Amino acid sequence: MHPVKHFITITKHRHAVLRHCFRVGLYWQGLTHDLSKYSLTEFLPGAKYYQGTRSPNAAEREERGYSTAWIHHKGRNRHHYEYWNDLNLKTSRYESVEMPTKYFAEMVMDRVAACKIYKGKNYTDASALEYLQSSAESYLMHPETRKKLEYILTMLRDKGEKETFRFIRKVVLKGLPFGE
Repeated sequence: MHPVKHFITITKHRHAVLRHCFRVGLYWQGLTHDLSKYSLTEFLPGAKYYQGTRSPNAAEREERGYSTAWIHHKGRNRHHYEYWNDLNLKTSRYESVEMPTKYFAEMVMDRVAACKIYKGKNYTDASALEYLQSSAESYLMHPETRKKLEYILTMLRDKGEKETFRFIRKVVLKGLPFGE
């Protein structure tokens, strides 16, 4: 058990997301980001499986076959694409739904902050795109969400954080089209 280290890590992450959200104008989302991580349902497994270099949810999943903390977290935090799955009445299957803009933007802030925390001095503006491309998760997202996320993370890699956050503030959050 590493409750103090886990607390420090999730708090550093929250503060990084808060700073990023404030830079693009998502004040309320910055203030309320990931508060569920402090609930016992998420905090205790996080402390138990803490490693400091990756999400404790991955370690819990490896041991148990699933992550109780993640199941709780994704169902309460709209900035995760997994939250946006619902029953399609035409197909009778659960399918992804395109994320609303403000939660999409928060997801970008979350991913950038997570890469910074877990990669530390090895972080680059390419880290979030590299993570997305190395995982199978992008194929579980709604196609439009995935396309927009790849566009933004490629912009982050190529143009840097300042220009990308400006684009999110001036284009994405205003509902203007992009990524076509």
